[in-house]
Amino acid sequence: MKLFDVYPLNDITIVKAQGSYVWDDADQKYLDLYGGHAVISIGHTHPHYVKRLEAQLHKVGFYSNSIKIPLQVELAEKLGKVSGKEDYQLFMCNSGAEANENALKLASFYNGRKKVISFTKAFHGRTSLAVAATDNPSIVAPVNQTENVLILPFNNEVALEEAFAQNDISSVIIEGIQGVGGINVAADSFLQKIRSLCDQYDAVFIADSVQCGYGRSGKFYSHDHSGVNADIYTMAKGMGNGFPVAAISIAPKIHAKYFMLGTTFGGNHLACAAALAVLEVIEEDELIKNAETVGNYLIEELKKLPHIKEVRGKGLMIGIDLPDELKTVKRNLLFNHKIFTGEAKPNVIRLLPALNISKTEADIFLAAFKKELHSMAVTA
Repeated sequence: MKLFDVYPLNDITIVKAQGSYVWDDADQKYLDLYGGHAVISIGHTHPHYVKRLEAQLHKVGFYSNSIKIPLQVELAEKLGKVSGKEDYQLFMCNSGAEANENALKLASFYNGRKKVISFTKAFHGRTSLAVAATDNPSIVAPVNQTENVLILPFNNEVALEEAFAQNDISSVIIEGIQGVGGINVAADSFLQKIRSLCDQYDAVFIADSVQCGYGRSGKFYSHDHSGVNADIYTMAKGMGNGFPVAAISIAPKIHAKYFMLGTTFGGNHLACAAALAVLEVIEEDELIKNAETVGNYLIEELKKLPHIKEVRGKGLMIGIDLPDELKTVKRNLLFNHKIFTGEAKPNVIRLLPALNISKTEADIFLAAFKKELHSMAVTA
């Protein structure tokens, strides 16, 4: 058997990782400013994280949700405290797509409606309804297509108001900062408009925080910058620092009943240990503040540089929009300077480092980036 070839791969094999660095099988060291799609939130192989998981493995790694799992209660309490949503309820699952599927389903249970509003350049996952709410027809199979999803212009309040007036809306799902779409920031006024319309029509406001949550933006959820609360927050990427874990945080107005949601692996003992370790480190080391401080520094320094079309984002979720003639900068950063970054089409470099990245490591990137911009500008 061979692998199903769906990923374009760099010819690099990572065998060791620590903090904001990884090493390949030739012992070449790389600065990691991508964290495997914003997954590494507290740094690779953080000692407290490793200790927490190892200790749990010596007790019990898995049992199903048919029994009490005190770690889930402990996690719910810690997440409520760190996120500032202590009166919310927690349901655990396995991935961001699954979190969004459950959120959309729960919203429909809540108000008995079908219509979902999503937005241009949105990415909500690859499962059935999550991918239907994703603005990328190339990954929507015919079986996923549905008339129940309306994709509206991002940050357009007029279109949003018209959609509510003309349709029986169940929910609105929005990333506070779009990740795959190119680090596009939802305006505070737009998120506030979503909140007011959801209140007016008894629709559910779903804050997709899979990539832009867990402290990355300088607040726990990027939607918090707008000063409003969503009804459901979805989370995954940074929640387990590499362990597959996801969840939805649910407002008290939405009530549970047996079997309306379910999962085999969600909330297992190891997943809870991983998620607790992440929150403990975030809280103890004040990583949300660090994300704000180092992120603001990076954004300010990047905005000073020539040849860049635009710098977008908040905290440590940063998009650098480059002109077409600089489209190879990301690849050059990797192979010339040994720095991992992400990308969004057509030419946006995404920075999604661990939340404990230092200013020194930020300066290493800035020096390499400046060198690449200068080199390519001279060549051009």
